[in-house]
Amino acid sequence: MRAVVARVTRASVTVEGEIVGEITGPGLLVLLGVHRDDDRGKAVPMARKLHELRLLRDEESCATTDAPLLVVSQFTLYGDTRKGRRPSWTAAARPETAEPLVNAVVTELRERGATVATGRFGAMMAVESVNDGPFTVLIEV
Repeated sequence: MRAVVARVTRASVTVEGEIVGEITGPGLLVLLGVHRDDDRGKAVPMARKLHELRLLRDEESCATTDAPLLVVSQFTLYGDTRKGRRPSWTAAARPETAEPLVNAVVTELRERGATVATGRFGAMMAVESVNDGPFTVLIEV
């Protein structure tokens, strides 16, 4: 699993003109990609890392500040652009594998007490964010 995580002051996801997920205040926008070889065992460490990593101001985490997370599935994080001009998506998990694993990360975050908003899996989403810093990191488990 791979995540691009941005510290934000607000973020939202809109599908067909409707806001389906939104966070305000300091928090994290998480673009989450699932590799074709990932399994449920990756969900727990990814959720723990997202919740506890000290990415917020003053080296705080979502766990210590109750800051919200907006999790958006992003298969394109596994796009391979090493050859030619068209990305290859063969490393990304198929939707029937990826969706339950993204949901497992969200469920694990919520079980840890995190406030989590989400996008809509498989939909064309408009993601808006106001980066704080900007501060963006890549996480892999």
